[in-house]
Amino acid sequence: MLLAELVDAVSAVAATSSRLAKTAALADVLRRLSPEEIAPAIGLLTAQPRQGRIGVGWRTVAATAVTHRAAPELTVGAVDAALDGLAATAGAGSAAARRADLDAFAARATAGEWDFLTRVLTGELRSGALEGVLLDAVAKASDRPAAAVRRAAMLTGDLGETAVIALTGTAADLDAVGLVVGRAVAPMLASTAATPAAALAITGKASVEYKLDGARIQVHRAGDDVRVFTRNLADVTHRLPEIVEVVRALPAASVILDGETLSLDEAGAPRPFQDTMARFGAEVARDIALRPWFFDILHVDGRDLIDEPLSVRRDVLERVAGPWRVPATVTDDDAVADAFSRAALADGHEGIVVKGLDEPYAAGRRGKSWVKVKPVLTFDLVVLAVEPGSGRRTGLLSNLHLGARDATGEFGGGFVMVGKTFKGLTDALLQWQTSHFPTIETGRTAYALHVEPVTVVEIAIDGVQRSSRYPGGIALRFARVKAYRPDKGPHEADTIQALRALLRG
Repeated sequence: MLLAELVDAVSAVAATSSRLAKTAALADVLRRLSPEEIAPAIGLLTAQPRQGRIGVGWRTVAATAVTHRAAPELTVGAVDAALDGLAATAGAGSAAARRADLDAFAARATAGEWDFLTRVLTGELRSGALEGVLLDAVAKASDRPAAAVRRAAMLTGDLGETAVIALTGTAADLDAVGLVVGRAVAPMLASTAATPAAALAITGKASVEYKLDGARIQVHRAGDDVRVFTRNLADVTHRLPEIVEVVRALPAASVILDGETLSLDEAGAPRPFQDTMARFGAEVARDIALRPWFFDILHVDGRDLIDEPLSVRRDVLERVAGPWRVPATVTDDDAVADAFSRAALADGHEGIVVKGLDEPYAAGRRGKSWVKVKPVLTFDLVVLAVEPGSGRRTGLLSNLHLGARDATGEFGGGFVMVGKTFKGLTDALLQWQTSHFPTIETGRTAYALHVEPVTVVEIAIDGVQRSSRYPGGIALRFARVKAYRPDKGPHEADTIQALRALLRG
């Protein structure tokens, strides 16, 4: 397939607000792909090339100055091969070689194709072709049930692989996709409530658990082979030998566990999140040790548990990893849940998560069966731009422009600005911002440095209010920086829809 056909489909998707029309346009192009083109095309449509990091940033791409072709000749396969070459370039002289390869690649593309590829390479493809719409398109193109496609995507953690199975295999092949020990799956996510009572009103009788201010981990064990994945499904086993040791000692030969890890101080209290992330991200082990806390189990010794209710999974988790479980209690009493929440806060943790006992593990979804409760509302947003400081902050980058993810495409896809803040920034964070954001600059105005929408920051707010100033119709109230979240990608940012729902809350 010519790349131009993919570009035309993306243009059609961007030109309509109708989800059905978006789905139809994507399904049409998916049907026309050859089997070997499916995974690369999915990577291009989601701005997540299958090669991962290509080794070129915005500045490198923007510096490309070549004469583009007048007529299209690039195929999806040729683009995939070019990205293979760019990703493989390394060693002495690699920067110059990559520059030459990128120029040659750009010269093979039309101007419209290169604009598309630029947005893919920099993660700024804002076509409205969000993952949910693309999942529906895979289902439509393959004539498979949407539920079966979504489940397979959750269990493989790879939309490209799922699309290949759906479009080239049988219905039985798709239904046969299951948990595989050693292959990470998309983690289940929690929605938000203001109080323990509000959370219980959603879930009914529940497991009320400590909400730790740590890093999410998913741990797989097959015999002596243990692998540890982040919430983004990156393999970080080599960084966490202490967690590998704990899991190897558990009474199970095969297991998949979901949990968090964080570091403790000498008194047994949790260290600041930044300390945990510094240790979590270190390629070389540091003096700070990380301890696992597990709150769910997805598989044990040949038995998949994701479709079992939480009440069953809790019992199995206690048997397999009892000493390493997160503190929890089962209740439907508002007073009990509130007291447990206060105990979690007194112990230095973030709050609680309230989980419905009858619910299965919904991999990759943020539903109503898990509800987190914190003393203030916090949301993960993306930095869109940053303004120079004044006064004592002169010479530093200070005021952040914050964006929420548009999950449905009703605001054009991408990220929707919802407010600004300079509050909560320590001197160390100001220095970091000033060094970091120019490296991902996309342009400047008289008032702000605009950046690639890839940096996730956790923002505490008191709520939202209606506002005509921003395109989403809302503005954050009393926003302040809680922490940057290098463990999260922009696709995990909270949505404008979730923020707008606070108006109705």
